[in-house]
Amino acid sequence: MVEPRTEGASMAIAGPAGITLLARREIEARIVAPLFEAFAKEFGKGPTLDLARSVIEQIARDQGEQLAQAFHGRSLTLFGKAIELWSQGGALEIEMLEQTEETLSFNVTRCKYAEMYRDLGILEFGRILSCTRDFSLVEGFNPDIELKRTQTIMEGASYCDFRFKK
Repeated sequence: MVEPRTEGASMAIAGPAGITLLARREIEARIVAPLFEAFAKEFGKGPTLDLARSVIEQIARDQGEQLAQAFHGRSLTLFGKAIELWSQGGALEIEMLEQTEETLSFNVTRCKYAEMYRDLGILEFGRILSCTRDFSLVEGFNPDIELKRTQTIMEGASYCDFRFKK
């Protein structure tokens, strides 16, 4: 088995080396949030959010495909290695519950992404920029992996419950 190259995976998810995913999301949010607000004023909030969600989901599917290519495989075990990329710089605190070839279950007990979006006053956009993309990312990585999540910190829960099954 070929060991995954994390620099390629990092590029697929976070972008250029030296920029954490959290920093990338903050840069995106500071640019995109004012655009969302202007488009919502001009075209209506619902259509604006729907279009933004659709675009971000496609970007996430493409990034999932890039991640699979960087990891040289599409197994749930390899997908689990991306957790370290999402968590860079202490962005996530994770309680691992189960990690096998068929199951990846963990809770996010602290999410600096949610804290950052809250501090910027854009939680609703934060859900679209970060939380919404999780399902599409795994779909792009491997459509046979299913994600179930019933709650997120971004929505006010005390933790996010990630349950992946192959």
